[in-house]
Amino acid sequence: MLDRSEIGKRGYLHEPYRLFHLRDDRALQLDYHYHEFDKLVLLLGGRIVYHIEGRSYPLQPLDVLLVSRNLIHQPVVEPGVPYERMVLWIDRDFMARYSGPGANLADCFTLTAGRGMHLYRPRGEEREHWRALFEHVESAVRDEGFAAQLLADTCALQLLVELNRAVLGMSGEEDPASYRFDPKMEEVTGYIMEHLAEELTIDRLAGAFFLSRYYLMHRFKEVYGCSVQQYVRQKRLQRAAEAIRRDVPVLKAAEDAGFGDYSVFLRAFRAAYGKSPREWK
Repeated sequence: MLDRSEIGKRGYLHEPYRLFHLRDDRALQLDYHYHEFDKLVLLLGGRIVYHIEGRSYPLQPLDVLLVSRNLIHQPVVEPGVPYERMVLWIDRDFMARYSGPGANLADCFTLTAGRGMHLYRPRGEEREHWRALFEHVESAVRDEGFAAQLLADTCALQLLVELNRAVLGMSGEEDPASYRFDPKMEEVTGYIMEHLAEELTIDRLAGAFFLSRYYLMHRFKEVYGCSVQQYVRQKRLQRAAEAIRRDVPVLKAAEDAGFGDYSVFLRAFRAAYGKSPREWK
């Protein structure tokens, strides 16, 4: 049975991309969640700390946040300050359609997820350039003139090309003040991902890192917003879903992701995705 603290999927994307320009004047409260698509966030106003897979990013105006699909995240908004942002949801198939050898438009998401650094912070006059790129997409998706869809696609692709160039040009030596994280909990999640197909109990994890059961459970929930068991199950579901998308048989996908009981997997998958694995595929 899922409880309110279970990590949930948020939003459905039925088109190649979708842009939102949002402003909230009242306190906004969102639970930890994930998407099956990639997401860009351009902060326009407000005081926000964005939590992504255990890392916390206090955002500055015109920061660009890259949230790769299936990453667990949550924005925490300071009440009393209007929160304004532009958000672009992007489907991987759209990026693949316009990618080529040595030019994969999804690289910016893959690289930032792999580095564990999901923030691109432009400097000086460059910051307004990124606002303009997002505004061009916003204007183009509202356009109804000749070749309107082609214009919108072109603006979205320009944004993606420039973002990839920016991410590829990052030195890898991030400003330590741009994010916060708990190194020990990152080691725990790294261990979880390496041993996802195996039995992962609290005792095993606590023993592997010489931590008490209580400290591990308490600190993990504090950093990641969910219990260790919820995190493990969510990552197993996501791994199984990715395998099914690649045409791996459902039973094998479940086993390889660490589900020893197929009926448990089916119930969990339907609860998370709203469909059976075959229907979802």
